[in-house]
Amino acid sequence: MPTPHRPSVAVRRALRKLGADIRDARRRRKLPMAILAERAFTSRATLQKIEAGDTGVSIGLYGAVLLSLGLLDGLAMAADISVDTVGQTLSSQDLPQRVRLPRAPMASSNG
Repeated sequence: MPTPHRPSVAVRRALRKLGADIRDARRRRKLPMAILAERAFTSRATLQKIEAGDTGVSIGLYGAVLLSLGLLDGLAMAADISVDTVGQTLSSQDLPQRVRLPRAPMASSNG
């Protein structure tokens, strides 16, 4: 039997923050849990888990709740190249030192 995944402390902390931010966004919009859960096609109990930052809830459900709140763009930008400074640095290190035009093929002298 495979061992269950145990997310790191950093992952659990990030999901707790995301859950708290979702809860705050719902409250700012004055949406009851039942209504947001219905809009996200999930149960109130699952929404409670999301707002608590539960690591066992699928990212798809987090996404559905964010979409229902009009906040899905933030999730779509999570690994976007514009915020991936490490990736940008690594790819710029791989740039060639020189760029040369390809040679033109030699014309044959079969005349």
